[in-house]
Amino acid sequence: MLSFAAQLMAAQAADVIVPLETPSVEWAGLVPLIVLAGGAVVLLMAASLIGKWVPQWAYAAFTALVGVWGVVACVSLWDEIEEHGPYSTLANAVGVDGFSVFLSGVICCMVVLASLLAYDYLRREQMSDVEYYVLLLLSASGGVIMAGANDLIVMFVGIEILSIAVYVLAAMHLGRVQSQEAGFKYFVLGAFASAFLLYGIALVYGATGSTNLVAINQFLGSAPLERTGLLFGGFALMLVGLGFKIAAVPFHAWTPDVYEGAPSPVVAYMASGVKVAGFAALLRIFTVGFADYSDDWRPIVYALAVASMVVGSLFAIVQDNVKRMLAYSSISHAGFILIGVQVASTSGTEASLFYLAAYSFMVAGSFAVVTVMGQGGDDKHELEDYRGLASRRPVLAFAFTVFLLAQAGIPFTTGFFAKLYVIAAAIEDGAYILGVIAMVSAVIAAFLYLRIVLAMYGKGGNGVTGAVPFGAKLALAITLAFTLFFGIFPAPIVDVARDAIPVLVDS
Repeated sequence: MLSFAAQLMAAQAADVIVPLETPSVEWAGLVPLIVLAGGAVVLLMAASLIGKWVPQWAYAAFTALVGVWGVVACVSLWDEIEEHGPYSTLANAVGVDGFSVFLSGVICCMVVLASLLAYDYLRREQMSDVEYYVLLLLSASGGVIMAGANDLIVMFVGIEILSIAVYVLAAMHLGRVQSQEAGFKYFVLGAFASAFLLYGIALVYGATGSTNLVAINQFLGSAPLERTGLLFGGFALMLVGLGFKIAAVPFHAWTPDVYEGAPSPVVAYMASGVKVAGFAALLRIFTVGFADYSDDWRPIVYALAVASMVVGSLFAIVQDNVKRMLAYSSISHAGFILIGVQVASTSGTEASLFYLAAYSFMVAGSFAVVTVMGQGGDDKHELEDYRGLASRRPVLAFAFTVFLLAQAGIPFTTGFFAKLYVIAAAIEDGAYILGVIAMVSAVIAAFLYLRIVLAMYGKGGNGVTGAVPFGAKLALAITLAFTLFFGIFPAPIVDVARDAIPVLVDS
């Protein structure tokens, strides 16, 4: 059979007009992506053309409204999928299913929270504003692409869109050398991770002859594969690349320094939205695309989960900087979410999805407190700066206590059910040792959170806390309400996570 290029050359020689087939596009399935990317373009154009007449608060308000619009678009798309079923668009390159819509909605929520935190922070630190919001929206659009990508090349494009914007965001605080250092470290290590990921995609293509997950899944399930060396090498290299994005051990070294140096609202988005996007790619590629070879990649994920939980918990408890504590805590949480990935079952994926939603709001709320506590210069993050906070700002201390206890897995918070579901999925799969390690790690990590709580409710402390800005108040109210309400009534999120299992659709 002649290739398309050969047919085209033959037709040109015979003066025959060959019609080009363009892929059909279901634009409705791309609305969340269009909203975020279009919002970034509109914001950039408005700032360029009429920026001197636009008040600074309008940029933050516009970005938050774009995020809300994205959430509404996801809700509408969810109803459509519930009625008509999942489908694909852009020549099967993008899947529109409950999985992509659910995680896209979480990313849009994080855009809203990050924009609420940024307005007063940018004014306080005398930083440029419009660039922050444009980069935030562009990064989120990359995350949405990752959540729905049915093709490894499209997935890589989404990762780069998300990552490049975050590299710049991390280095935005020109008044702090730690911020530029954080951006540089994140960029250099991220470039290495992207190279590993791209090399892994090339090996998978060499083994299967395609980069489309639907075609790969069909190929791997049709007959035993002879070139397993290429495939397993691709698995390993892709896990390296994606392990960097989710901050899993041993690809975590960048996390404490970047979290400590980057602007606090940026870290709030990195710890939530970027992590959600990374796990979206990991779940879609491995638990769906490579499902037939799960016995080969699950041991690696098992090791990553154990290492992340243990290292994250142990290193966190010896830190004295709250941002570094939360950085190692995020590594530990990545290990818990990896338990659901390792199980590679419906219950495991449900547990991971619930955990991602719960953790995103917990950590965003935690860094909302950190943003307020940083004060001018964004450098008041030592544990001593939090001592006696309850006597100065009791509501702020209470909110931080709830978020910390939720991350510890205390009942009546979403963190309790998040840990419960992933451990239950491991036990159901027969991974009893993994479940025990998870429970021990949770106990160790609880010591970290209690250190901060005891410092806040202890006596002494020289920290001075000014008024809590309106944007931070609103962000804290949203995250606190989510953490407590769904910690008591988790059924709505559980039901959504159950219907958000990723599928591969080729039409």
